[in-house]
Amino acid sequence: MVGQQEKLWTFDMVEPGQVGNETLVEITAENIAEYARLALNYSPEYQPGNSGLLAMPTMVLNYAPLLREEIAEANGFVAFEVSKTARSQTPFAKCAVRWFLPVAAGDTITGRRRVLEKYERRGSKFVTFRVEAVNQRGELAAEYDYTCIFEYAKGQREVPAKGDESPEAAPQPVSHGPLDFDQASVGDALGELAITESQEIMNRKNDFRLAGRPNDSNIHTDEEFAKQNIFGSTTNSGPATMSYVDQLLGLSFPASRFYSGGSLLMRAITPFRGGDTVIFQGEITGKSEEGGKNLLECRVKGINQRGELVCLADAALILGRSGLPD
Repeated sequence: MVGQQEKLWTFDMVEPGQVGNETLVEITAENIAEYARLALNYSPEYQPGNSGLLAMPTMVLNYAPLLREEIAEANGFVAFEVSKTARSQTPFAKCAVRWFLPVAAGDTITGRRRVLEKYERRGSKFVTFRVEAVNQRGELAAEYDYTCIFEYAKGQREVPAKGDESPEAAPQPVSHGPLDFDQASVGDALGELAITESQEIMNRKNDFRLAGRPNDSNIHTDEEFAKQNIFGSTTNSGPATMSYVDQLLGLSFPASRFYSGGSLLMRAITPFRGGDTVIFQGEITGKSEEGGKNLLECRVKGINQRGELVCLADAALILGRSGLPD
């Protein structure tokens, strides 16, 4: 019987509190720049040579990766992704990241990971993991809650027919320049960013690994395996899409605005497939002063060339005022 020879980490076997092994990663100018390059972000802000070089905020998903297969193994189970008898994928549904301190070249980050919760909704089954990134001083620099789909109620998604809907050339990033708290108003549009995904880009992102064992066969890199899973073809990863949202916000706000106590929640709606072009657009949805901090809330939507909503993200950033020091 399928699964009989392996102790599979099924939804029923997942329990809140199950813990994975810790990882240790040194942050360097080189891996900060490489992450930005693979995120298709060529901003000078992330190039070696900058004093006080900060990592792109969403790099936390690489220097403190989830490693759900290794969490399963640490608890005596075999994850579906590496099963020899019942192999399948438990793909990204959403992720919420919170930043507390800057992460810069020269830092050393310990990643700690555990199962946070599991739940069922509209017939699908989800597991949420909590990952913490702790710096060399023992301080919590960032944490995120990453939700995977363990069982998908709707069956396999239809793969769109190949067509000529993609624009001939993706528009260049549109930026209104850095914003501060005084300038910003609810309803203001942020910059615009177009990203055309390709299998080559997805493969390169998959190969960039700062911790954990490599996984060369998954729904992002292996077309035959992907055809058997819920999206029906290879797609980019949720963390990759989050890096594009990060880049769009970076057109208006430097990375330091996240690291002062910001957050980002992104929900995946429609698969972002190779050959798709997604336009990321944002607007300011809230402005307030809380606890002595100036808070801006933003919403980012990613819409593909077929007019489908690919992702929906909400960010909170801490800003300074005109003429005042941060």
